[in-house]
Amino acid sequence: MYTTLISAEQLQALARSGQPCRVFDCSFELMQPQAGRQLYLEGHIPGAVYAHLDTDLSARHGVPGAHGVLTVHSGADQPASGGRHPLPNREKFATWLSSVGFSNDMQAVVYDRNGANYCGRLWWMLKWAGHEAVAVLDGGLQAWQAAGGAVNRGEEPSHFQSIFFPGPEKARLVDGKTVADHLGQPGQTLVDARAPARFRGEVEPLDPVAGHIPGALNRPFGDNIGPDGRFKPAEQLRAEFEALLAGRDPAGVVHHCGSGVSAVPNLLAMEIAGLGRTGLYAGSWSDWCSDPGHPVARGAEAANK
Repeated sequence: MYTTLISAEQLQALARSGQPCRVFDCSFELMQPQAGRQLYLEGHIPGAVYAHLDTDLSARHGVPGAHGVLTVHSGADQPASGGRHPLPNREKFATWLSSVGFSNDMQAVVYDRNGANYCGRLWWMLKWAGHEAVAVLDGGLQAWQAAGGAVNRGEEPSHFQSIFFPGPEKARLVDGKTVADHLGQPGQTLVDARAPARFRGEVEPLDPVAGHIPGALNRPFGDNIGPDGRFKPAEQLRAEFEALLAGRDPAGVVHHCGSGVSAVPNLLAMEIAGLGRTGLYAGSWSDWCSDPGHPVARGAEAANK
């Protein structure tokens, strides 16, 4: 079972072994939502299923409102989080997994072309659905091709529908109320994965309010990736996160970003580093700033002290 990372060579061996496995291509472009599927059609790992961030890995996409992102849902469509990319509830997610032929006995492998920015979402969601056997392809499609892996073009044949049963949650989902209730308390450490300029509130290209949650530490998600496009070695990641946390308990970490997507590489990196599986505030900044009663910090708040 692969539970964090899998190399291109290991995936090739897995494919030859005949072990049940499903590969997911999660490539995406935030400002061009249809570009990811086009990239998939131009070239993907043979047999891979395309997972679209907006339609497969999110509930109905959030829409701007007077105070941020508003979503209207009811009944079975009720999302599991707020924000620009609200999580579908676990039952809805299980229905999608079943529709693409994924079942509980399969190893899942997820990848993208974006430094694990988007495929981490599906990695985390499968853990949250109770499925431990899911790994990120280290280095993405680029590493697969560099290792001589074959690439298919166009659509793949449809998979027979299966039945995926959600199990006990293996990932910790945190909501805005919990974050607010524990703000400033030593048992909660917020880690924001956005770029430093967005964190400081100097620019805000996506959300109606600029800034960050007071007290949050800033670690841009790209800091986990080395020059070769793969995650840095575990010992290096551990040293970097221990320096960031400066004695704070890793178990109290809650990751977030703009909409709960690019926060996951930080969460995965901490797990690779042996620091445990930490929490995810999936609604993230887009959810936080939609409530005018929530405090906002701007500037170099020295949050990384």
